Amino acid sequence: MARVAPIDLEKLSAEQREVADAILAGPRGGLRGPFPAWLISPQLCDRAQRLGEFCRYGSSLPADLSELAITITGARWKASVEFIAHSRLALEAGISPEVIEALRVGAPPPFAKDSERIVYDLLTEHFATNRVSDATYRRAVGAFGERGVVDLVGIVGYYCLVAMTLNVFEIGLPEGQPDPFAP
Repeated sequence: MARVAPIDLEKLSAEQREVADAILAGPRGGLRGPFPAWLISPQLCDRAQRLGEFCRYGSSLPADLSELAITITGARWKASVEFIAHSRLALEAGISPEVIEALRVGAPPPFAKDSERIVYDLLTEHFATNRVSDATYRRAVGAFGERGVVDLVGIVGYYCLVAMTLNVFEIGLPEGQPDPFAP
């Protein structure tokens, strides 16, 4: 049971409604995920949703690598809603089911492309150590350029915020959807 009420568009303040309308008019087309919590603070919601729109739809990374990064982040935080939504998008973008399953269970993924391995190595090294070695950084810049690495860090930072929001406010899965991280 979520710790915040579902969004009732009729009960939103003018400021909340303005932000909700902007989200509904954008590429997401819905107010799912972290939005029920974020709308409690409309200014935070507005700024976060605009950052999220860039991270999801406007970054320099191709969709497969962006969705892989989001899926890795969802698995790291055990954010079930994020993991399920973005693992489906990662599959559609060309990430293999074997990679998704390995991420879900915490096993080394069988990557087909070096670019996928580089994203995984950079993120898992940072998640494990809070740093990235010079060698890992150079591989990432060599593969994606500095802008690509900046965009990758931005995507992951944004989706850490999403994951934390989902987890703290216990925004759960749709009825009947099994939890991918259930013991």
